[in-house]
Amino acid sequence: MRIDAYAQVQQIYNTPKTDKSRKNAKANASEADCFEISRIGRDYQVAKQAVAAAADVREDVTAPLKKSIQAGAYEVSVGKFADKLLQRLEEMR
Repeated sequence: MRIDAYAQVQQIYNTPKTDKSRKNAKANASEADCFEISRIGRDYQVAKQAVAAAADVREDVTAPLKKSIQAGAYEVSVGKFADKLLQRLEEMR
């Protein structure tokens, strides 16, 4: 049994660990972290804000339909509905 090899391994594990983050912080103390958003990123942010500000429901379109449904005057043409349904199915192919 080799005790001296064990002692060498123990010395490796008992060494104090250096704190690399502190060394880097001292070395880069004059430099500040910064980031820059790309033009595409800014455009994305603007578009996202515009979508968030827009209403989910277009009241100018839905209000007349609601009124006609509540009045019982809303009618659906079965032929027009079938034509549009077939047209959409053909577009999916």
